[in-house]
Amino acid sequence: MTITVTLTSDFVCPWCFIGERRLQQAIRNLAQDVQVTLVWQPYELNPTMPVEGVDRTSYRIKKFGSLEYSQMLDQRILAASANDDIHFNHAAILKTPNTFKAHRLMGWARQFAKADDLANALFSGYFEHGRDIGDSHVLAEIAAENGLERAQALAYLNSDAGVIQTRQAIAQVADIQGVPNFDIDGEIISGAHPVGIIQNALQDAITRKRGEQD
Repeated sequence: MTITVTLTSDFVCPWCFIGERRLQQAIRNLAQDVQVTLVWQPYELNPTMPVEGVDRTSYRIKKFGSLEYSQMLDQRILAASANDDIHFNHAAILKTPNTFKAHRLMGWARQFAKADDLANALFSGYFEHGRDIGDSHVLAEIAAENGLERAQALAYLNSDAGVIQTRQAIAQVADIQGVPNFDIDGEIISGAHPVGIIQNALQDAITRKRGEQD
């Protein structure tokens, strides 16, 4: 049996990273005869972000009013993710990037069945290692680290390929108010809920599908 989960998220959203890790844990807890297919839906938290990105400290002071409040929010993230096997390293993040290229790269990776690996690497690269995931060369390196051809990835990013398709995909979720957003075979869960809640939603989807097959 196969369950499809459409995951709408952005790679600079810490709650999306937490939600993705919790989803993966919930999937591992399912029966072995259940397969879960992830469909990555792009979303831009900062659609007007300059292509080159901006200094993270300056950006967050402007967004949240002060550096102290920004740092307090980072501490909340650390506390919330204590059991999610994530090692947030906010001090290493020097830039808040534009994530459009990262979403384009995800579309390219899908044809090689590498989207899941790449998504995890993008989250980890940004939040745990401070990598600039708005930079084409950094993105190509991450692609290569996950079984894709670096030169092909860079050529793709330096072209206009996938631009229209990615813009259209982002426009399709313009009405979503918050991410992460999980569409679990028709049941919507918004936010980085505990593993148990996500697992229950997966199990409900399994039950519905089995009922349809009877």
